[in-house]
Amino acid sequence: MNEAQVRDLVESKLAVIPDFPEPGVVFRDLTPVFADGPTFRALSEALTAPFAGRFDHLAGLEARGFLLAGAASALSGAGVLPVRKGGKLPRAVLREEYDLEYGTAALEVHEDELPPGSRVLIVDDVLATGGTVEAAATLIERAGWRVAGVSVAIELLDLGGRARLGDAVEIHSVLRY
Repeated sequence: MNEAQVRDLVESKLAVIPDFPEPGVVFRDLTPVFADGPTFRALSEALTAPFAGRFDHLAGLEARGFLLAGAASALSGAGVLPVRKGGKLPRAVLREEYDLEYGTAALEVHEDELPPGSRVLIVDDVLATGGTVEAAATLIERAGWRVAGVSVAIELLDLGGRARLGDAVEIHSVLRY
């Protein structure tokens, strides 16, 4: 299936909810995509296809990124690196704090999870302002691994996440709004 066909298929299953979580926001809900096996598979394949042969592991960002990275892992044969919210991992971690609209949050990875130099493709559901993906990329580099790229199901263009990440990281988005 080519990229345009995947986009059409995913968009046909996507639920669009106006004024959620607040007036003026259009929420694009991927859960119907996850519930449809063929569509979920097509999306999972589309996330990794542009990076074929250039990654060893998929970094799934909590929480929907876990679903996408897990499915893409099963299809590609690459391992999954869970990138968790702060305080969820039991062993020694690296932690990266980042700013939210009202406060801060943190992401963590086990510091010894992957071999040094591992090539890691960051996978998530949405690229919005870029803070979460930027924090994940920083963690991966700090751990001695390499960011192979970023692949997301949906990119919200008006929120500037791509610009925040700069040109150093290749970014692929299946859908762009």
